[in-house]
Amino acid sequence: MNQIYKALNYSKQSFHKKLEYELQKASEFANLTVIINQIREDHPTLSARKMYFMLNLQTMGRDSFERFCMLKGYGVPRKRNFHKTTNSLGVVRFNNLIAGRELTGTNQVWVSDITYYRMGDKFYYLSFIMDLFSRKIIGFSVSKDLKTINTTLVALKMAKRERSHQKVSGCIFHSDGGGQYYQKDFIDLTKEMGLVNSMGYSVFENPHAERINGTIKNNYLLHYSPNDYNGLIKQVTRAVRNYNNRPHDSLGQLSPNTFEQGIREGHLKAKMNVSNFKECNPFDFIHKDKVDPEPVKGKINGAAAQCSASPPLTEPVSTFYRGLQNQKE
Repeated sequence: MNQIYKALNYSKQSFHKKLEYELQKASEFANLTVIINQIREDHPTLSARKMYFMLNLQTMGRDSFERFCMLKGYGVPRKRNFHKTTNSLGVVRFNNLIAGRELTGTNQVWVSDITYYRMGDKFYYLSFIMDLFSRKIIGFSVSKDLKTINTTLVALKMAKRERSHQKVSGCIFHSDGGGQYYQKDFIDLTKEMGLVNSMGYSVFENPHAERINGTIKNNYLLHYSPNDYNGLIKQVTRAVRNYNNRPHDSLGQLSPNTFEQGIREGHLKAKMNVSNFKECNPFDFIHKDKVDPEPVKGKINGAAAQCSASPPLTEPVSTFYRGLQNQKE
């Protein structure tokens, strides 16, 4: 390594400082399209320059951000594109492993998403992790920037603590294609925990996580009205606590906490069928050598992955069954 430092005309300290900066830049850059899409949904005509000053980016200057927006087609108002691919950035995507799966307990599938929250002229970022079976939010974070170490990694470490006395190895961690979900630090932690990474290509493949974003922002934070960063942390914590203790339609009007307790104590047994919807991704049809050899027949990312020609008109239906367990059994 010393020979490499010398050849590059860098000291060891300068080299690692530069490497850390580039990793942070890649982390912030990779998730920009997700956040910009959300902003454009609320502000269809907002200019790239105004978005830059709202986003509080740490590693990208104004001109670089504007060039990025022009390159990605954000220079003029346009219809939001749900077919997001990040392969042009050299990203290794994960297959959607949850479509059509039957769940029979907690810690089988966790779903996650990241969204923004605006206070005044500043943007903050919220990450949530939810157990799909019980609908319980088990991890979250509130951040001033999009760095992995401040967003999804914080939420995952919280989920790890929350489930520290439970078996999570083999659990599927499902998300969208946001950059925070394939950064090295995040992937290393999922491997350490024994989680299996899964991704969808559109919001229609991660509807429950998307719904959590709206529920926390519109049903709680809108009414709590935090006015600064510390207040936002406090109110998000309050919102998650209250959400986990409120009745839920999908749980037979039990709260996520009560439902999980019933499952643990054996009073309840249940199963849930996840929607089998999968988004067709144009990348798969271009790079046929990387997927199933017959993608034209609707197979993507392997023989078991089926795609639909168009997204459902409503959120994919997840069938949930609940019943009292016979104590004599």
